[in-house]
Amino acid sequence: MSGQAHRTPLLKVENLSAGYGGMHVLHDITLEVYPAEMVALVGSNGAGKTTLLRALSRILPCTGSIVMNGHELAGMTPDQAFGLGLVQVPEGRQLFDRMTVQDNLLMGSYRRQDKAAVARDLDKIYSMFPRLTERRRQLAGSMSGGEQQMCAMARALMAAPVLMMVDEMSLGLAPIVVEQLMEVLAAIQRDGVTVLLVEQDVQLALSGADRAYVMETGRIVHQGLAKVLIDDPAVQQAYWGL
Repeated sequence: MSGQAHRTPLLKVENLSAGYGGMHVLHDITLEVYPAEMVALVGSNGAGKTTLLRALSRILPCTGSIVMNGHELAGMTPDQAFGLGLVQVPEGRQLFDRMTVQDNLLMGSYRRQDKAAVARDLDKIYSMFPRLTERRRQLAGSMSGGEQQMCAMARALMAAPVLMMVDEMSLGLAPIVVEQLMEVLAAIQRDGVTVLLVEQDVQLALSGADRAYVMETGRIVHQGLAKVLIDDPAVQQAYWGL
């Protein structure tokens, strides 16, 4: 963390707790994400990763502090947080199945007034995802799982995110497709978009991220440089049985 010592976090979460029906799922979560880095949030199914994203997106009430670019999000609506550039690629894609690929992408830009920039971004997205260029007039729900995940990521990018949160990107996809999507995330990061990657596939996430947080039963139990955590015996034993 020494390289971050004099930088201001893009996202700073302190003592965040949240849950459902009066039962806490998250307990005093504290984490930081710095500009233009990729941070992995990893852990097994049921660890609370998606619940944390729901709290950050303001879909779920919480206690504690969520500061992004100097703005306290804790009292905001989901639309207000989205307006600040906090954009989520949800687990399961959640596309508009009966709309075309292009219409799905344009839905991502619905808040933007800069129509010329939207058009440029659409061209850029199609160059980034050539498969979507071929499918642009196709109904999103008729595509393969991998193509739908590309479409969900592309739709998020059309919102001009400052921080893009990607939830379980690899779920149910072939390894070659996941590899392509990780390359896209790396390119997005190089363009200056900050990425928070939530994954059950711990090895995949740690291989691509700069830093990582490991969650268990609603708590952060490990944190640090991803390249250090990937060699941590405790992490290896817990998540891939080494």
